Amino acid sequence: MRPTNGHRPLMLLAALFLASLTLRPQLVGIGPLLSAIRRSLGVSHSVAGLLSTVVLLCMGVFAPAAFLIARRAGTRWTIAGALTLIAGFGMARVLTKPPAAVILLTLPIGIGIAVAGSLMPLVVRESWSRRPVLGTSAYTTGIGLGAAVAAAVAVPLEHAFGSWRDSLAAFSLFTAAMVVVWIALTRGYGGRAVAAAGSLPRLPLRMGVAWLLVALFALVSITYYGVNAWLPSSFTERGWSHASAGALLTVVNAVTVPVGVFLAFRGDVFGSRRFWLGAGAISQLAGLLGVILAPDAGWAWAVLIGGGIGLLFPSLMLMPLDVADRPADVGAMAALMLGAGYTLSSAGPALLGLARDAAGSFTLAIWLMVAVTALVLGIALLISNDRLRRHPRARAAPEPAEPVASVN
Repeated sequence: MRPTNGHRPLMLLAALFLASLTLRPQLVGIGPLLSAIRRSLGVSHSVAGLLSTVVLLCMGVFAPAAFLIARRAGTRWTIAGALTLIAGFGMARVLTKPPAAVILLTLPIGIGIAVAGSLMPLVVRESWSRRPVLGTSAYTTGIGLGAAVAAAVAVPLEHAFGSWRDSLAAFSLFTAAMVVVWIALTRGYGGRAVAAAGSLPRLPLRMGVAWLLVALFALVSITYYGVNAWLPSSFTERGWSHASAGALLTVVNAVTVPVGVFLAFRGDVFGSRRFWLGAGAISQLAGLLGVILAPDAGWAWAVLIGGGIGLLFPSLMLMPLDVADRPADVGAMAALMLGAGYTLSSAGPALLGLARDAAGSFTLAIWLMVAVTALVLGIALLISNDRLRRHPRARAAPEPAEPVASVN
């Protein structure tokens, strides 16, 4: 999807940013509303956690499918279709009442998030091969901003309209609007077809570095979605109001935005992702420990947790670009990282909810996230440019200088 026909790359950058705003509200917006959702549906913490678990599982299972769909439909229209799934089934979910149906209708939302999220690294590689940090930061910052706004407005919208369902419906309407915006801003762009010249590249299942990325992504996802699902509830149990607890989650996600912008300009300063991954893990670890040991300073811990997330996720999303050269290979690496990573992490929110049900408080669940973050720090110390590059890369068939087919 290299800009052509006089269109400016800025339009594609804006399209990526605006589309990415829709990829987290249906997940993050659930967290501040979980108490109301549990009361309305009459379910336990572990069952309520399925609203996040089901989405993550779909994001894992269907991430590789994004590559296949884009090969036939084109990147532009595949992303448009994915956003339509999020909007349409997000609205359908709030219109149904049985708990099982609410969870079932969450499945296509996860599929839409998986497909759109998997293709964004491919768009970046095709359009900003010399400066991938710019394109990657555009959509990761959009994801962070969308999550922050969702966390901020979820409870106020519930109070304004009288129901958690109306709050989530507002997110669906916004996503529907972004479908139109995406189609309009990407009109007229050409690009390389996915695997146009040959068969679809296989997932790099035999590459050790690929599984290192999978493990890292899975662990980071467990803590990210665990925090977004349960941090507000853990503070309401300590006597905080629903609005204040939801605002904590807003802080967590809002902090990721300036951090993402910072990485856009300084992300390559150390020449390796290890520094930023380690710094992110340490920041998140300090924040989670603070929640346990000194919960009254919750605002400070929210800043540290958000700073950690803001360093970890953009750095991770750049790593497929570090280990593959061709857009098709980047897509295959990203599909494996996202697919297997989300699948392995999908049980996290439900298991953390189960830990809450078993222990009677969220202390055990937060300690589990501390342990997971410590593992992230350990793996981050193993990351180096030499390790990332120590595998067979597809160099034999260089890509043609001109696009070989249109991606619409």
